[in-house]
Amino acid sequence: MSFIDDLKWRGMIHDMMPGTEEQLAKEMTTAYVGIDPTADSLHIGHLVSIMILKHFQMAGHKPIALVGGATGMVGDPSGKSAERNLLDEKTLNHNKACIKAQLSKFLDFDSDAINAAELVDNYDWMKDFSFISFIRDIGKHITVNYMMAKDSVKKRFASDSREGMSFTEFSYQLMQGYDFYYLRKHKNCKLQMGGADQWGNITTGVELIRRIDGIEAEAFGLTCPLIKKADGTKFGKTEKGNVWLDPKLTSPYEFYQFWINTSDEDAERYIKIYTLLSKEEIESLIEEHRTDPGRRLLQSELAKRITIMVHGENAYNTAIAATQILFGKGTKEQLLKLDEKSFLEIFNGVPQFKISKDELAAGIGVLDLLAEKSQVFASKGEARRAITKENSLSINQEKVSDPETKIDTTYLLDEKYILVRKGKKNWFVLTVE
Repeated sequence: MSFIDDLKWRGMIHDMMPGTEEQLAKEMTTAYVGIDPTADSLHIGHLVSIMILKHFQMAGHKPIALVGGATGMVGDPSGKSAERNLLDEKTLNHNKACIKAQLSKFLDFDSDAINAAELVDNYDWMKDFSFISFIRDIGKHITVNYMMAKDSVKKRFASDSREGMSFTEFSYQLMQGYDFYYLRKHKNCKLQMGGADQWGNITTGVELIRRIDGIEAEAFGLTCPLIKKADGTKFGKTEKGNVWLDPKLTSPYEFYQFWINTSDEDAERYIKIYTLLSKEEIESLIEEHRTDPGRRLLQSELAKRITIMVHGENAYNTAIAATQILFGKGTKEQLLKLDEKSFLEIFNGVPQFKISKDELAAGIGVLDLLAEKSQVFASKGEARRAITKENSLSINQEKVSDPETKIDTTYLLDEKYILVRKGKKNWFVLTVE
C-alpha cells in the first residue's frame, strides 16, 4: 500500500492538496510537521502527526520534525479563544530538548539512510531576521485580506472576547508560512503535514512559496483529523488533564489504563491510528474481538503496542503487573517490583491508616493491627472470622491463615507501606511512619 492509501485506510487524512499523491509517487519526498514547545513534554494529542511522520519514513520518504523555538514565542491562535502566554528563551530551550528526546523514540534520526529524519528549530533562521527585513521581504507577499480570511482569525474576531487578537498572534501564520518557504529552499521540503486546525497556516505557506518562486513551484499540504471520542467528547484528557508522554507527568500505568479503558468503537479507530500493525493484522484483531468483546482483545493490543512504543517493554510489564494487582490477580513478587509512584497511583483513593514504625518494629498481632491500630475491621472478632472462616484477608498479596500472625517491619513495601485486601475489592494501605 502507498503512504496515502495506508493513511486513507487508517482514517488519518482530513485534507490534502491536489497533486500531493502524485508528488509522493514520483520521488522520495521531504515533509515536515511543526510542534511548538509550549510544554516540556508531548501529549497524546501530538501522536497523530508523529505517527504520520513515522509512516512517512517507513514508506521511504524523509521526515523533518520542526520544533518551533521562534513560533513558540509567539503562539498559534488556531483553535484558541485567548492569547497564549509567551515563554522565555530558557524555558523554550528546556522544552525543546525534552521534546527532541521523545521524538527520537518514533523516528530514525541517527542512521546513514538517505531518508533519515532531521530535527530543525525555526529559531535558528528567525533569530537574525530584523523586523523591517521580515515585513519588507516576506510580509509584502501576503495580503491582510488573505490572512483575515483564515478560519483561525475569523473565529477570534467573531467571538465575544473583548481582547481580540494581538498583532503578535496575527503574524503567526506568516511566520509558519516562512518556515515552509525556508525548508523548501534549504531542505527541498515540498510537503507540510499537521492537524486539521493547521490547514490555514499550511495553505499560507504554499501561497507564500508560489508568490515568491512562481505559480509552478511544487509545494503541498496534508492534514490529519483532530481525534475525538465516539461520543464526541475531547480525546486525550482525563480528570487529571492531558495524557502526557513523559512518565513523570503521566505514569506508564496511567498511560496504559487510558488506552485499555477505551470503548470498543474507539478502540477500532485508535488501533489503526496509533499502532504500526498492518491492515490484515488489524482486520483480523477486529474480527476476533467482535466474537468475544468481553475479552477486550482490541483494547489490550492497543494499550500494549502504544505503551511499549512510548515507554518501553519494562514499563509495559510494570503496568500489566499493576493492573493485575489492582484486580486481585497479581503476585507478591509483582507487588515488590512496583516503584512507590506506581504503587500510590494504583491505590489512590483507597482508605489509608498511619501506623507507628516503632510499634511495628516490635511486632503487632494481625488482629490488633487491623482492628485497633487501624479500622480495616470493626472488631477483632470480625477480623478473626475473615481469617479463619472466610479466608478473605490478604496482606501484600498473600493470604493470612493464622490469626496469631505477627506483622513487623519485614512486611514493609518500599520501607513504608503495607497493603491489605479484605474480600475481593476492599483495599487498604497502612502507611508506616
